[in-house]
Amino acid sequence: MKKTLRKETIAAMKQLPESVKTQADEELTQRLLELPAFQEAKTLATYLSFGHEVSTAGLIQAALQLGKRVCVPRTYPQGRMEFVEYDPDILEKTRFGLLEPNEKGKLVDKSEIDLIHVPGVVFQSKGYRIGYGGGYYDRYLADFAGKTVSTIYSIQQKEFQPAAFDQAVQEVLVYEVTL
Repeated sequence: MKKTLRKETIAAMKQLPESVKTQADEELTQRLLELPAFQEAKTLATYLSFGHEVSTAGLIQAALQLGKRVCVPRTYPQGRMEFVEYDPDILEKTRFGLLEPNEKGKLVDKSEIDLIHVPGVVFQSKGYRIGYGGGYYDRYLADFAGKTVSTIYSIQQKEFQPAAFDQAVQEVLVYEVTL
């Protein structure tokens, strides 16, 4: 069921007209910037978005301009992930086609991260999510003490039964897509 939901939702996300997506991305970024959790955060962890996901470029730029420390994930086999200080000069494409920091990146300890902007494909009403299937974020968030938030399009909202190891996101900002 998770695979089907993931596949259908990614297909729907890719169908969003560019004008709708741009407007949604700008509004979701603005709403995230206004959150107390963001304003209070000294260190923000986010991700480098795929074309069909809510764009993180504006968020990264705004956070850096506000003097926040920004970090992005680097992944390893067996679902292991760590966050590294964002530096556009050390990004390399992975075998999945994602941009990730290379080994020169400066590691950020989990305890130093105040807010994690969590990616995902499908979200249900209690904040549980279906990602891309690697379990990276569920493992990382299992003992994370800070705040979590996601930004999504309404077409990503569907009900499903979370697995025992799934970690819910504390706050999900939703843009109501009207096609």
